[in-house]
Amino acid sequence: MVAEFDPIIREHIRRAQAHEIQYTYLGPKIQNKLIQTLAGEVRSAIVTKVKHAKYFSVILDCTPDASHEEQMSLVIRCVDESMDSSMVQEYWIEFLKVDDTSGLGLFTELTNVLTNLELDVDNIRGQGYDNGANMSGRHKGVQKRLLEINPKAFYTPCGCHSLNLALRDMANCCSKVMSFFGVIQCIYTVFSSSPKRWKIFKDKVEGLTFKSLSQTRWESHVENVKPIKEQSVQIRDALLDLANIAEDPKTKSEAESLATYELENFEFLLGMVIWYKLLHAFNTVSKFFQAENMDIDETIKLLEALILFLENYREFGFASAMDEAKQIAIEMGIETVFREKRNIRRKMQ
Repeated sequence: MVAEFDPIIREHIRRAQAHEIQYTYLGPKIQNKLIQTLAGEVRSAIVTKVKHAKYFSVILDCTPDASHEEQMSLVIRCVDESMDSSMVQEYWIEFLKVDDTSGLGLFTELTNVLTNLELDVDNIRGQGYDNGANMSGRHKGVQKRLLEINPKAFYTPCGCHSLNLALRDMANCCSKVMSFFGVIQCIYTVFSSSPKRWKIFKDKVEGLTFKSLSQTRWESHVENVKPIKEQSVQIRDALLDLANIAEDPKTKSEAESLATYELENFEFLLGMVIWYKLLHAFNTVSKFFQAENMDIDETIKLLEALILFLENYREFGFASAMDEAKQIAIEMGIETVFREKRNIRRKMQ
């Protein structure tokens, strides 16, 4: 693959295939050693910059990998003076395999890796984690244990994670919202279960596609709501086609139910319009949080604008959402009324 773009590697492989050289350095062990050597050189260069800056911040985050082992990523933030103008840079150092995910276990892993890198813990001036108890806990979290040995390591919670938690808790407090996103996940699951079903989806829907719902980045749900909002008719037709050709009774029933009782439900369409507006606003703020040139003052103004938007939408947004939902319902040929549930009368004993 590298030889396609590098003439030196291309010539080396040609000589190896022609048996003009005895040592090819193409074996897997040699290749892994080369990669580790390159990684070591890059890490050494980063550590040199951090030592030159003296003061730095640490950013940690844990996630399970494909082999279901917990990995903690270590990022160091410092002032890089190697360029023409000094800039604050973030450098990813490495993945750390952790067996103990408690606050003490993560803190021990952090101090061990900093010791191996010959970085002084007393020079830490900032620490940033998510809102997990093992990371940001006030009593036994990593931030508390680091503050005990270095009171100058100021802790800042992750703004994006805090925003996502607020959005997730807002959604989980309403059963109708949980059902709404459950329907979106079911639509994705029905089509993605096999290549044949996905082909049916692609034949009908030529525009935006959708992915499985993310449980960690709630504002990214806007990428799942947008395709259904803009292509409701096409997705419904794809579900009906799937129901007509499906040989599995379960698949047929699921496709018919999603097309008839969910997508053709005016309440679902209204919720789709409302949640797209809300998620779009949250996603804009979250993207700004992740920008390299993020400014604290601008962030505060953006959060204030988001709060003002939510207050105005609560007061005046319902009418516009109703009009947009009715327009989508007319295009789909369904009634613009809410379905009434039958009241269940129980006998008095």
